[in-house]
Amino acid sequence: MSTADEKPRFGFARSFWAKLGLSLVIMAGFVFLLQHGALELKPSNEALSRIDGTSVGAFLVVYSAMHFVRCARWWLLLAPVQRVPLGTVVRVALVGYLAIALLPFRMGEAARPLLIRRDAKVSAWAATGTVGAERLIDGLSISLLLLLALRVARPMDPLPDHIGNLPIPVRIVPSVAVAMASAFATGCVVMALFYWRRAWAERVTLAVLGVVSVRFARWLASRLTETASGLGFLTHVRYTLPYLLATLAYWLLNATSWWVLAQGTGLETIGYFQAMAVMGVVALGIVVPSTPGFFGAFQLAIYAGLAMYLPPGEVEGTGAVYAFYGYVLPMGLCVLYGAAATLVRPAPPAATKLGQEGDSRLAAR
Repeated sequence: MSTADEKPRFGFARSFWAKLGLSLVIMAGFVFLLQHGALELKPSNEALSRIDGTSVGAFLVVYSAMHFVRCARWWLLLAPVQRVPLGTVVRVALVGYLAIALLPFRMGEAARPLLIRRDAKVSAWAATGTVGAERLIDGLSISLLLLLALRVARPMDPLPDHIGNLPIPVRIVPSVAVAMASAFATGCVVMALFYWRRAWAERVTLAVLGVVSVRFARWLASRLTETASGLGFLTHVRYTLPYLLATLAYWLLNATSWWVLAQGTGLETIGYFQAMAVMGVVALGIVVPSTPGFFGAFQLAIYAGLAMYLPPGEVEGTGAVYAFYGYVLPMGLCVLYGAAATLVRPAPPAATKLGQEGDSRLAAR
């Protein structure tokens, strides 16, 4: 006998396999592009063996600390909605980041809201808003840090008109950084309007976009309202300042891990702010969801970041070792911690404090 759940599951499966197939095609395109541009995905074993073991150890420690801060700060976004044990928040976040790493087109973004709903009885609608707010603040933070890094650690002048053998002018990187910072700043303003002036913002959205499609305008206004709900922590000073400080610590630790790895792979000329710039280019390079594990886009972004500071020969040589470990080590740790978190038995869910009126809306996506 069929149930009401069968059709949605079938639809999700069909959507998943279609997106997976498309992501694999995109991945193949990245592989071809990198190989055509003489940008290695895997250098020789001899080149890889020259990495300094002490630096690798330091990288593992710094990255692990960064990843914990990244997961734990979510507690500060959830607290105004509902208090959840920190251990539950970290475990769910670890599994959520694993899902994001493995699934194409960032389909894993839904994992955290659904898991926190199951394990702590937090409204999935409210949890989705906190995740959206986190993404927006992270985007603005990394854009501003990239602009700061480019200001402190000036790129070469003139910048190369190619990356490897690819006719991609490196000078577009700083321009993209400015554009992304402006976009995320605009997004923050829009979210603030939908949080503090919801009715007015919805009316404006319907008036402007309703000319094209009333249905789309209503859908967009609803999605923006859901995301803006995650800004509730801003009305609580005891959560706002700690969250912003935790976010800053997260990104500074992340930059430190990139700098430590540069020293270990033989790129001693890469200083801290140059490593921060490379990190920023990578973070913005994988904003657009595509392949599982961000494979291809991640490595290409590393090469683009290095091309601002290193001569082409060094980018294609020692830079290839850096690009390999810069992808494999963090991705491997993310998968390892996430897999370990899936083995931890969740604690009995706490009593719900919010209605579940938005959960069905999330499941229907």
